Amino acid sequence: MSARQMKLGAFLWATGHHIAAWRHPDAHVTAGIDIDHYIQLARTAEAAKLDMIFCEDAAGLREANVQIASQTARSIGFEPISLLSAIAVQTERIGLVSTASTSYNEPYGLARTFASLDHLSGGRAGWNLVTSASHIEAANFGSTGLRPHADRYERAREFAQVIADLWRGGSNSGLNHDGQSFSVRDALDLPRSPQGAPVMVQAGASEDGKDLAARTADVVFSAAQTFEEAKAFYDGVKRRLAAYGREPEDVKIMPGVAPVVAATEAEARQKHEELQELIPDEVGVALLSSYLSISDLWRYPIDGPLPELPESEGMKSRQALVVEQSRRDGLSIRQLARHFAGARGHWRIVGTPAQIADELQARFEGGAADGFNVMPSWFPGELDAFCALVVPELQRRGLFRTDYEGRTLREHLGLKRPASDA
Repeated sequence: MSARQMKLGAFLWATGHHIAAWRHPDAHVTAGIDIDHYIQLARTAEAAKLDMIFCEDAAGLREANVQIASQTARSIGFEPISLLSAIAVQTERIGLVSTASTSYNEPYGLARTFASLDHLSGGRAGWNLVTSASHIEAANFGSTGLRPHADRYERAREFAQVIADLWRGGSNSGLNHDGQSFSVRDALDLPRSPQGAPVMVQAGASEDGKDLAARTADVVFSAAQTFEEAKAFYDGVKRRLAAYGREPEDVKIMPGVAPVVAATEAEARQKHEELQELIPDEVGVALLSSYLSISDLWRYPIDGPLPELPESEGMKSRQALVVEQSRRDGLSIRQLARHFAGARGHWRIVGTPAQIADELQARFEGGAADGFNVMPSWFPGELDAFCALVVPELQRRGLFRTDYEGRTLREHLGLKRPASDA
């Protein structure tokens, strides 16, 4: 039995994380706009005692080439804070985390929105801070182009500080913030959050991103293919905490994992291969291009190597991860695109409940993760399978709870309640 237990979140995304999930014969193609679908997913995760559900967001279509059916289907969905507010009244314990961008919001309004969700849910809200790396999003907000990476993070640092101050003060004091990007005078029109403040989540893996996480985050989502990559990221973020007066246990690092599980390894591999066969090459390459911030990947031979790429002003860390994998494994563009389309660069495990538990346990006990953000290939099938097969195996090993210890997301995660300025 393990004295330390891992944290688990369910990353929800309409039909699923695999690019061809919507083509699965049992998929719910209009899942993105079906509230009952999301409520059932949340209840499944809550019945398994998962820490949280997480909904990502992009203020625009997720991929540029909307003529490709796979990508268009994945671009239809609710605004996530509205969605989580509806789920809040249909659940009791599970945490509710949503992405919201510092690029296209203002701190006071976003602080008020998440504080409201926290009150509505009884202390279960969390904010995933992103800086928005998409040219499509920039165009939707009157921008002439994507802001440089360093500028986005400079704005994000100030944004996060203002929000933290607003949450810490509640309605008891004014703020009087005058900064480079924001001026905020008033306190929130709400009392302090039931959990002290909504949980702060961060997902950037660039040097700027890791520094921002060490300053502000309670939870860090990450992507790593190998144990060595995961361990290096984990140790790097934890080492930075002391500079900001924080302890290693103040931040939970939860890499993404895309499990495909079945009673036998052969059955699990068959399930995975059936999904892989549903990926048209043009869809896989288009998705890969969008994450690499390169528009002309199709002009290179698809069975040849990935070309040398200029440094991106988009998702720097994800570009580096994909390039490293292509070089390390000697993958052609076609092979890399098919692999990437399954989980967008995240760690993928295919096997039995015991095999998947073994892999998760190795990274958890090896100091490469505090838990995992679970990314099922398609919904509801792979979430159902993970909760029914893998969670009981982790519980049997003493690696995961059998019941909730508290009612708030901070209690689930073992995080301290933030101090008040009031």
